[in-house]
Amino acid sequence: MWVGFSDGIGLHYRDEGPRDGLPVVFANSLGTDLRLWEPLLSHLPEGLRIIRYDKRGHGLSDCPAPPYSMGTLVRDAERILDHLDVTGCVFVGLSIGGMIGQGLAVKRPDLVRALVLSDTAAKIGTPEMWQERISTVETCGMAALADAVLERWFTRAFRDGAGVRIWHNMLLRQPPAGYAGCCAAIAGTDFYTPTSGLRLPVMGIAGTEDRATPPDLVRETVGLIPGARFELIRRTGHLPCVERPDAFAALLNEFLSRQALTGP
Repeated sequence: MWVGFSDGIGLHYRDEGPRDGLPVVFANSLGTDLRLWEPLLSHLPEGLRIIRYDKRGHGLSDCPAPPYSMGTLVRDAERILDHLDVTGCVFVGLSIGGMIGQGLAVKRPDLVRALVLSDTAAKIGTPEMWQERISTVETCGMAALADAVLERWFTRAFRDGAGVRIWHNMLLRQPPAGYAGCCAAIAGTDFYTPTSGLRLPVMGIAGTEDRATPPDLVRETVGLIPGARFELIRRTGHLPCVERPDAFAALLNEFLSRQALTGP
């Protein structure tokens, strides 16, 4: 599905499952589109309303000229949920998707009842690091980044298997301008103070072999929120929902069951 907004930006999304089911919104990582979550879907229980979307500059969504701000990416998620008349969702964000989730939970607590922060942080990297990546992709394209990105995404065992090819292709097919735009958004984001003010159920998940957002970084962010829990998935990199969808789903399903029991 596709929705256009008054500023001329159109975003691609999928809204699946019963309209009266617990809404679970998935926001994916830099360099991926909403298909990132497909390995996970068969492990989830029936009855959920599952919403996935392509952030601007990725997948089938529009790709305006960079740079983007994190506030703009948060507003995009907000507008999709308002368009779908969704409130009280469980927001599952991975990497930049987790940053979007933090921002949305602060800005619109009516939209987010609980938060899953996977392989993400309140602040990721340095502005200099992100500017170097922006310069590389703008000059040389996505292929120049692919090998290094895959090393951060996956363990060696997964990279040596045939299954890695689909994710390599997904990365290469993201628009360089959209990738650069989202790099700029990450570079300008420091959510330590706003995230520390959150008061909602939160679960953090990290892959033990994640080289993009190491477990200690994820743990530090999760520790900002009183009562939040932190879980490790072993033998996985930055995308545990791909490498270990069974383990990821086991944690997510238990967390979702708690939210469903508490009512809207």
